[in-house]
Amino acid sequence: MDDGRGPQTDLPLRQNRSVAVQIITLELRRWLTEQKQAGQSDDAIVASMVASGWSRATALGAVAEVRLPEAAPAGALPEPALAEGANVLHALDREVAVLAEMTRPRVVVFGGLLDAQECDDLVELAAERLARSETVTPASGGSEINPARTSDGMFFRRGENALITRIEVRIAALLNWPVERGEGLQILRYRPGAEYKPHYDYFDPKEAGTPVILRRGGQRLASLVMYLNTPARGGATTFPDVAMEVKAMRGNATFFSYARPEPDTLTLHGGAPVVEGEKWVATKWLREGRFD
Repeated sequence: MDDGRGPQTDLPLRQNRSVAVQIITLELRRWLTEQKQAGQSDDAIVASMVASGWSRATALGAVAEVRLPEAAPAGALPEPALAEGANVLHALDREVAVLAEMTRPRVVVFGGLLDAQECDDLVELAAERLARSETVTPASGGSEINPARTSDGMFFRRGENALITRIEVRIAALLNWPVERGEGLQILRYRPGAEYKPHYDYFDPKEAGTPVILRRGGQRLASLVMYLNTPARGGATTFPDVAMEVKAMRGNATFFSYARPEPDTLTLHGGAPVVEGEKWVATKWLREGRFD
C-alpha cells in the first residue's frame, strides 16, 4: 500500500479559526480508490491514514464514502445516477459534469470525464501501436478492414497499466457497471477525411457469427466515446435517427445504451468526417457479462 504511511498531512487542509478541518479531497478519493482496487481492507486503509495524521473520524468517513461498484443484477443496464436532475456526478476521483441527456435514445453527454494530461498520455501510449481499424465480420464473428471505418486504432488490455486502471475504475463508478464487464479501452485516430459511417454497436442476433462473439461476455449493452482532443473542424458523434450531433471536445464523453439489440433503440450512430486536423477518441464498450 504505497509506502505504508497512507495519504500525507500535506494534502489540502482548510483552517477554521484555530481548528484544522481535514477535507476529503479529490486527491484523497483517488488514493482511496487505488488502495481498494489493489485489495487493501478498509481497516488497513483507516489505520494507514491515522498513522499519517488524519483523524479517525475523517478516515472512517472517507473510506465509507468511496466504494467500488458492486456486481450488477441480471437484466440491468449501465446507467449514471441522474436521479433528481443531478448536474454533477461524483465518479470516485473526479467530479463529472452532465452537459446533456436524452431518454430515447438513451444518451448522456459528460464534461470533464478525462483531464488534459490523461488525454495526452493515452494518445502518446497508443500512437506507436496503431493499425488500420477493423470491424466485426457478422458471418464469422471475426474482424476485417471495412471501408465504412477509415480510422487507425489499437486496444489496451483491461488493467494494462496504472492510467488505464484508474480510468476504468472511474468509468465503472460513473456508469454503475463492474470493471470486469467492460471490453479493453480502444483508442482511435481519425485523420482529415476519415470517418465511421452510421452503424450499431450491438451484435445482430440474426447474423451467423454472433453466437461466437457472445461467448466472451455476452451482448454489448452500452458505449462510451471519450474525446482525447478537439479537432479544428468536423468529427462530431452523430445520431441520425434523432438528428443529434455531439461535438468532439477534449475530456468530454458521449454515453449511450441499448436495452436490446434492435434498431428501435434509435442508437444508430457514426463519426462524422474530420474536416480539419485530427480526432482522437477512446471507446469503452460495456457487456452484459464478464469479458475475458
